[in-house]
Amino acid sequence: MAASTTPLVLALNGGSSSLKFALFRADVSPRRMLAGKIERIGLPDSKINWRGDDGLVSQSCCVTAPDHTAAVRLALDCVEKQTDGKAVAAVGHRVVHGGMNYTEPVIVTPEVLAELRRLSPYDPEHLPAEIAVMEAVGAKFPNVPQMACFDTAFHRTMPRVAKLLPIPRRYGAKGVERYGFHGLSYAYLMEELGRLDPVGTRGRVILAHLGNGASLAA
Repeated sequence: MAASTTPLVLALNGGSSSLKFALFRADVSPRRMLAGKIERIGLPDSKINWRGDDGLVSQSCCVTAPDHTAAVRLALDCVEKQTDGKAVAAVGHRVVHGGMNYTEPVIVTPEVLAELRRLSPYDPEHLPAEIAVMEAVGAKFPNVPQMACFDTAFHRTMPRVAKLLPIPRRYGAKGVERYGFHGLSYAYLMEELGRLDPVGTRGRVILAHLGNGASLAA
């Protein structure tokens, strides 16, 4: 009975040519039920792969995903097959860039989408795709709340000297500064470090995010 009443939360991570998705049962300790990825969006050989909560059996097949809107539909179809008719209670999005204004997660509204479109030139590789993902989810589930979580938010508390770039100050006044990226990854790493070594988090720490994109944070 408890499992049937536990809310389901969908997490989406839209990349420049990929879409990662994961479905969680929002228990006290969230439990992942499904994880998948659609790759090579926009190319003729797009592929989707996913694995269920057993973590052992994975499935993969070729799909038609000309853009992120089509990719979201494929991901949502995959998710719906795992929910046994139960509705998703909320959707969370990883958003790479939140500019100067977004220092915390926010509920996705038309005003937030408009601001992200304005910020798209800051990150033309990611923001248009992430906006398309949010709009596609909103069209499919208009009554399900969506939350945008920003990579740059983790770094907004950096001292001003760390944000400055070696360029004329007039560009800084227009928003050109060091924002920091992979913030959600670093937030997770700090949480895990705090769990494993609480004393260590109070010292000087260097963290590395290693993947298709790589960065360091001190």
